[in-house]
Amino acid sequence: MPNENTSLLYQYPEHLRYTLDTLPTSCGVYVFYGQDNTFPLYIGKSVNIRSRVQSHFRTAGEAKLLRMTSSIAFFETVGEIGALLLESKMIKDQRPLFNKRLRITRKLCSLRVTAGETHIIFSNETDFSIAENLYGLFKTKFAAIEKLREIADEKCLCYGALGLEKLSANRACFRFSLGRCAGVCCGKESLDVHQLRLKEALEAIKIRNWPYPGRIAIEEKNGSQSDFHVLNNWFYLGTVKTLAAVKDLQISPPHFDRDSYKILCQYVFKNKLPIVLID
Repeated sequence: MPNENTSLLYQYPEHLRYTLDTLPTSCGVYVFYGQDNTFPLYIGKSVNIRSRVQSHFRTAGEAKLLRMTSSIAFFETVGEIGALLLESKMIKDQRPLFNKRLRITRKLCSLRVTAGETHIIFSNETDFSIAENLYGLFKTKFAAIEKLREIADEKCLCYGALGLEKLSANRACFRFSLGRCAGVCCGKESLDVHQLRLKEALEAIKIRNWPYPGRIAIEEKNGSQSDFHVLNNWFYLGTVKTLAAVKDLQISPPHFDRDSYKILCQYVFKNKLPIVLID
């Protein structure tokens, strides 16, 4: 959500009142455009486009966005999944001024946890869609380290065994003397047990491998209308009206897409929407 300096007074955007009347009450994506009507200021999605845009009009904290907006466009979708995928793609492609989230992050971090080691790895070096034993999707190395520290403090894990600090040979770490490490560093517990506790603590954020041989089409329906959303290796390729049109979407996924991954896991797999194997 865009913010505005509280010192600037809010005024209802009368110059956009006529635009509001043209917006549908259906699901889709909306775009706030500036003076040239080419570069987007803000892109959002909603199950009710008009209602959502009205909420922008009533929000004093968005006064700057509203003053800069000259027109509002919309793109209707069959349902919420299509709106989520389209919004994510448009923000990455067009990089609106006021959108802070969903901007493209080509290099992500994850924790690779095996029986003997814990490493931070990067998506530009490893294909996250097929790699095993990966936990968490982090935008920065610092965020991944902070997650490790948080879990270590909760589960009495060893900073040294996690690669967060150096250990002296045959000596317990400082946190062991404080009762905050179970003692893998000095033989009080095995490394296998230590890593198992780490994996159990990370299980909720374990990255799923792409479970299909190639592209899939997710069928989304709304009454007599339907769309097919095509993805491959967690990357959104586009939406078509018929399966026959899928042949036009032959591009290979250029990178692991964090947002498409989350959309599929949170909305598609949990709700068990129909999925068609393309390849």
